[in-house]
Amino acid sequence: MKEIRILGVPSDLGQNRRGVDMGPSAIRYAGLEKALKNLGYQVQDLGNINVPTPEMEELPHSSSMRYLHEVVSVSENLATLVDQVMTEGHLPIILGGDHSIAIGSLAGIARTSTNFGVIWFDAHGDMNTDETTPSGNIHGMPLAASLGFGHHDLTSIGGITPKVKSQNVVLVGIRSIDPEEAKLIAKAGIRVFTMSEIDQRGMATVMKEAIEIASKDTDGIHLSLDLDALDPMFAPGVGTPVNGGVTYREGHLAMEMLAASKKLVSVDVVEVNPILDEQNRTALMAVELVESLFGKTTL
Repeated sequence: MKEIRILGVPSDLGQNRRGVDMGPSAIRYAGLEKALKNLGYQVQDLGNINVPTPEMEELPHSSSMRYLHEVVSVSENLATLVDQVMTEGHLPIILGGDHSIAIGSLAGIARTSTNFGVIWFDAHGDMNTDETTPSGNIHGMPLAASLGFGHHDLTSIGGITPKVKSQNVVLVGIRSIDPEEAKLIAKAGIRVFTMSEIDQRGMATVMKEAIEIASKDTDGIHLSLDLDALDPMFAPGVGTPVNGGVTYREGHLAMEMLAASKKLVSVDVVEVNPILDEQNRTALMAVELVESLFGKTTL
């Protein structure tokens, strides 16, 4: 059983709705470390990496990507830490923060393994680039950047481009895609399981195929867990909620199946926004999902 290392990345630089920078604290307060120790893991919390706040930075008006320089700097620092944790043989749980932090997560993993798969559990595709983004928010670009699409400053983070092969990337829970984003997803050949397909086929069938795709000829799977994948009924404290999402039980089943696969090598948990939450429900949901991901079962 691998030891777990928790890394916090309190960043809301990737979007324009404030509050996700408090996500790591909310998840910790919800009892993440204790829950993992109760499952028998050795856990060490390495604290937060330093992230500048938007009030400290002057936003360049000419850029199509908000806080590009700052996001790149945070991502490079995170990549170094993730690389170090994985080189030491530990499993990193990276707490966000907005989803732009996943660029650094995947860059760090790619330094130790150029052959891993990704399950992107999200309401959104995160496949925009500087040329297609309707908002300029980098939290809508991390998967594209990790696949080598978009601005050089993002695609080159960690010194490896691309970080992951598109044939080993799966999107699960998708229900909100921009038109140009859809074109890039099709071009990349990524397998997408929309909520409609989950409704029709069931989460068990979808996750079985997702795990097969992400693990085919790879050394393991990285899970990028965006809490907005869940329906706002279960996770109200997210910056970009979309109705009609994954249910409580579907979410747990997905995590349980990934745990049973024994393929997980790393995970990031992102987009928890305590300002928009109700009594820390979303952070508590995040902890419960991580418990299932690391082997908690009824019996």
